[in-house]
Amino acid sequence: MSHIIKIIISLCISSVLLLSGCSNEKAEQEFSITLRLSHVFNENEELAKSIEKVAKRIETKTNGAVKVLTYPNAQIAAYKDGVEMVVRGAYFISVEDPSYIGDYVPEFTALVGPMLYNNYDEYMEIIKTPMVQSWKAQLEEKGIKVLSLQYIFGFRNLITDKVITTPSDLEGVKLRTPGSKLFIETLNAMGANATPLPWGETFSALQQGVVDGLEGSEFTNLGAKVYETGKKNVAFTNHFLGTCGVYISTEVWAKIPPKYQSIIEYEFEFEAVQMIAQLKAQHAQVIKELESKGVAFNTIDRAAFEEKTISLYDGKLPGVTVDMYDQIQSELVKIRVKQKVMNEH
Repeated sequence: MSHIIKIIISLCISSVLLLSGCSNEKAEQEFSITLRLSHVFNENEELAKSIEKVAKRIETKTNGAVKVLTYPNAQIAAYKDGVEMVVRGAYFISVEDPSYIGDYVPEFTALVGPMLYNNYDEYMEIIKTPMVQSWKAQLEEKGIKVLSLQYIFGFRNLITDKVITTPSDLEGVKLRTPGSKLFIETLNAMGANATPLPWGETFSALQQGVVDGLEGSEFTNLGAKVYETGKKNVAFTNHFLGTCGVYISTEVWAKIPPKYQSIIEYEFEFEAVQMIAQLKAQHAQVIKELESKGVAFNTIDRAAFEEKTISLYDGKLPGVTVDMYDQIQSELVKIRVKQKVMNEH
């Protein structure tokens, strides 16, 4: 091949690449999408505030190309319905407990199972492991892209009008839970009568005696003013680490230019880390504020509750197996050893 022909071919290739680049740039400039985002949290709660910050920054950084409209308080589809919207390919972002994506990849139900974590950092580390990353890849095959798994909003505890220290104290006690099978089975195993209700019906149910209490974090207790229902005793069961993931349809995600995908992913992950740091810093003050409003806190016989809930990993939750539990515990052992070494130094 002559030198002149090589030059001509090189120029042709360069022209094609230049045109392709111009075409992509034009596509990005013309691109516009509006995504509706739903969650169940009150506007005064930190998760709701954090999600609002993310939505505003995404719109700013994409110059308005990507708009995220937020709907707190389950104003539109939430819980299982929200995740189903994602699977169906709606222009929708679901912010829900990972147990709801466990309906599609059961390992995620095991990941947020009862009595697993001692602190926020254990969960933060485990979601980075190859084990969890492989589960996320399986989820994408089902049509769900995970934008974040780390919107922690505190450990969930029992909120009632009586002191709860052992499983027997929950006999005959009706506790409101979300509609997740994980929550229902866990509260039943702990000794209560789980009563699934939408969040919007919870306060009236408490006031009318339909339920005797509920479970949730101190941040929810304060932000949503749960204490005003008269349920002013909190048992530190820490039965779940309250966490939400952020999910979008893989089909919708594929339509978004890579430049904007990077901005969206970064903003959700960045704000989750900020929120966790804030919760750690604020927890002691939140406890004080709740105590000033008449809320009392007590510890529990944790071993007794662990004994009651361990059976959930052996066939009582759809698709969840003891092998999954053992895998998670194996990773947690490594994480705890690593944390101990770091703390000693």
